[in-house]
Amino acid sequence: MKIAKDTVVSVAYKLSDAQGNLIEESDEPMVYLHGGYDGTFPKIEEALDGREPGYETLVQLEPQDAFGEYDPELVKIEERSRFPEPLEVGMQFEGTPEDSDDELDALIYTVTDVAEDKVVLDGNHPLAGMALRFALSVQEVRTATEDEVKHQHAHGVDGLEVLDDDEDDEPRTDSGPTLH
Repeated sequence: MKIAKDTVVSVAYKLSDAQGNLIEESDEPMVYLHGGYDGTFPKIEEALDGREPGYETLVQLEPQDAFGEYDPELVKIEERSRFPEPLEVGMQFEGTPEDSDDELDALIYTVTDVAEDKVVLDGNHPLAGMALRFALSVQEVRTATEDEVKHQHAHGVDGLEVLDDDEDDEPRTDSGPTLH
């Protein structure tokens, strides 16, 4: 089966920077709904469109096609007293940029430095500003289920949703890593 709109694609990947330094390698294939549903980067969809299992390619994405340019405006310095203890570099918190009061603009801020009374937070994606190379290998292609098309995302390799153990009774999907 060829990759086309409303197919579910399983693809193994290796992610490297532009110099070829490995950033991440998939243990499980990335599974996404093909056809402009934001399951992966548009340039990756474009490179895989019409291909079949076994196809391999290398796709380079410039920052604007991946996680965007690095924005120094998204770096904030806050009072340490506003944060829980223990506080360590690498911890993440959700917040909104100062020029926004819209919940939709919430970002994940990563602690990049901790001083005696100050904390440096960075709202940029860790890979922002980087050109990235994806070595891709198409593993499987199948027709999406009606539910997947309706929900606009893949429901795993086999198309089945996995129910959470939490108490909200909302299904979650277990579709492996996502590249977006």
